[in-house]
Amino acid sequence: MRRMASSTGALRRILTLGALTAFAPMSIDMYLPAFGALQRELHATPDAVQRTLVVFFAGLALGQVVWGPVSDRYGRKPPLLLGIGIYAVASVGCALSQSIDALLGWRGLQALGGCAGIVIARSMVRDTYPPVDAARAFSRLTLVLGAAPILAPLAGAALVQSAGWRVIFAALAAFGVACWLAALALPESLPPAARSQAVQRPLHRALRTYAELLRDRRFIGFALSGALGQAAMFAYIAGAPFVFMQVFGFAPQQFGVLFGLNAVGLIAASQLNHALLARLSSAVLLSRALRALALCAAVLLALALWPAAGWPGVALPLFFALSSLGFSFPNATALALAHQSGRVGSAAALAGSLQFALAAASGWLVSLSARPSAAPMAAVFCTFAVLALTAQRTLTPR
Repeated sequence: MRRMASSTGALRRILTLGALTAFAPMSIDMYLPAFGALQRELHATPDAVQRTLVVFFAGLALGQVVWGPVSDRYGRKPPLLLGIGIYAVASVGCALSQSIDALLGWRGLQALGGCAGIVIARSMVRDTYPPVDAARAFSRLTLVLGAAPILAPLAGAALVQSAGWRVIFAALAAFGVACWLAALALPESLPPAARSQAVQRPLHRALRTYAELLRDRRFIGFALSGALGQAAMFAYIAGAPFVFMQVFGFAPQQFGVLFGLNAVGLIAASQLNHALLARLSSAVLLSRALRALALCAAVLLALALWPAAGWPGVALPLFFALSSLGFSFPNATALALAHQSGRVGSAAALAGSLQFALAAASGWLVSLSARPSAAPMAAVFCTFAVLALTAQRTLTPR
């Protein structure tokens, strides 16, 4: 009975942490089918609506730099609950926005609050598990995390068709409240004795920790290779609504189904990764995944430049490229945090900030082109995929 209770508690903890890491995909994927409705109702241009995505990425990058050191100093739960509360309030503000500029502001605040869940959930995994088990736990988080890209665009498409885009942000506010309540039940994973004791000059201490991490070649190699791979995925997220709904003529519901199928591939790969970790190391799996990502990205770009390939020529290599991220994300994250005792929160924050800073750059690069084809999205995707492989091969230990 005790073992069963322990197993149930561990499962509940993983599900809660997975939901916390899902703030980003929920807040991004759910409103993608509403891009057209946002343009019409707020009298905004397509590039202005895309900027609501870019500002969210930027907020995720900046906010994590703050939440990481704060959680190292004061424990995981207090900043976690504060961040989720900010997210819920900002989601209500998004729902009530009457202009694209107001929506941009609330989206930035929404990201600043939501990223507390992302960085602190990763820190709690590393607090709780040794490195090899942490890679398996991150694979389980990806299982929960992967459900968001399946359900969110389908739910978003249904909501925008039946009730309008504002209800999407009301639903995100409700998701935030549910996560806040679930986080209340989480045990504190960082005991007082393990916390940073830099009461004086906390900013100086935080900056010094980040400088040490940036000089840690092992950390920066794994963090950067993972972040560049994720940036390739965000080129897809930023460009897919335009490519599939406007270039290829998909209806919002069809786009939601396609988006969900890609998430199924990501989930399946992450669970296969969990099984393979019994036989292969995280470093080996990461290397193979990034090679597969770069190869699929090159095929994607070639077919995107060939008009006769149509939407299948874009969708199929995207599916396999995105599936490879189910291997690269959990292993890169676990390897980056493996030797960061005493500064796990700051390390997770810097890794996450790199990820979303590059995601913001990726989304911005995709938005620069008004060309009616899949080529701009594919070019940005391929560039970041190749850079991810290059970072892994040149910066990480062999």
